[in-house]
Amino acid sequence: MADTIAAISTAPSKSAIGIIRISGDDALNISKKVFLGDLSTPRMMSTGRIVSHSGEVCDYGMGVFFKAPKSFTGEDSVELYCHGSTAVLRSVLSALYRAGARPAEPGEFTQRAFLNGKLDLTQAEAIIDLIDSETELAAKNAAEQMNGTLGKEISALSDSLTAIAAEFYAFVDYPDDEIEQSERDDISEKLFTLAKHAKQLAGSYDKGRLFREGVRVALIGRPNVGKSSLLNALLGSERSIVTDIEGTTRDTVEESLRVNSLALHLIDTAGLREADNEPERLGIARSEAAAKDADIVIAVFDGSAPLDEFDKRALELAKKTRSICVINKSDLGCTIDKSVFSKLQVMEISAKERIGTDALLDRICEIFEISDIPCDGKTVTNPRHASTLMRAYERISAAAEAFRGGIYADIAVSDIEHAINILGEITGRSAQDAIVSEIFSRFCVGK
Repeated sequence: MADTIAAISTAPSKSAIGIIRISGDDALNISKKVFLGDLSTPRMMSTGRIVSHSGEVCDYGMGVFFKAPKSFTGEDSVELYCHGSTAVLRSVLSALYRAGARPAEPGEFTQRAFLNGKLDLTQAEAIIDLIDSETELAAKNAAEQMNGTLGKEISALSDSLTAIAAEFYAFVDYPDDEIEQSERDDISEKLFTLAKHAKQLAGSYDKGRLFREGVRVALIGRPNVGKSSLLNALLGSERSIVTDIEGTTRDTVEESLRVNSLALHLIDTAGLREADNEPERLGIARSEAAAKDADIVIAVFDGSAPLDEFDKRALELAKKTRSICVINKSDLGCTIDKSVFSKLQVMEISAKERIGTDALLDRICEIFEISDIPCDGKTVTNPRHASTLMRAYERISAAAEAFRGGIYADIAVSDIEHAINILGEITGRSAQDAIVSEIFSRFCVGK
């Protein structure tokens, strides 16, 4: 018997409606002790009183029973719809616990759905992506993956490898039969085609991750060049403190904004200079770390003053990564020798007057153009999927090379079997318990 779990499935804040989910073998009996309404007809919503553990009415709401296996988890499940008072929801949840349910672990409802064959791991992980999506394109791609598109693509690749493995077994069973080179070439060509497909799927992550993660933009430069003013100008609000005093920003300040279909995560960093104390040294170290981890660096320079040694330090950081050099304070005139920016992208702006800031955002969006990426669910957005596909690609390629080169079939088929098992890690067919547990630990309670 599966123990019965319960949790609040809506956000933990005041709202019009709050939903509590109950799932497990005893879900219906436990729910009947708390929801005094008709739950006898599966999938039929009914109204009723909702009582606390002491029997007092704490709300009037609705409930619905989902009979196994026709539920999200594949188990008997009940959903209670209450008014969204946090006090009411806590009271109802407490009553369910006293009636025999236990608190659900993070992601446990979805994990039960996976274990009961209601969805594969790609669909489960797509649920997280859909919840976390910041743009319509991200949500659309996640919804397609939740519908099973990527899982079907991976399964089809695995099934094709299984069919080829069956051909190999025939060669293994009859080792004395001469394998014609034309047969070797034909099977090798099929394997190379499948390897190419696995690599293409993995390669889609380079852009697909922008759906899921957005673009990390680090603003670097020496103190008082206008990094914080630029952050505020891009956000359209006074997020960072701006003063004439050097070293105002001691730590990284992060804010996000959406531009068209792209999510930008802006990181204002501590000014690059000779630190006077330990907190400042740590802040500058974080600035350099942020520059290395960013998708693009915006190196900011004061156009009204000559470059100093710390400007040159920012310039060196810009040369080591994808970057745009921004000459700020264009309203004061430019005295910088622009030849130092040779082969680097350069833009002139005035963060204070908000001149050129929209053009800067447009340029970032041009660099990370994602509107042409298909949101069909086949675009890989998960780093686990990408790395696993590359491992499968290496095994499939090895099998193709081995068989075409005259290696015994049993050696080549070993690589194919490894590739099939690797692909199973993505869908869950052969995923280890540790992988499954790690995936569902990232879910929130109630999902």
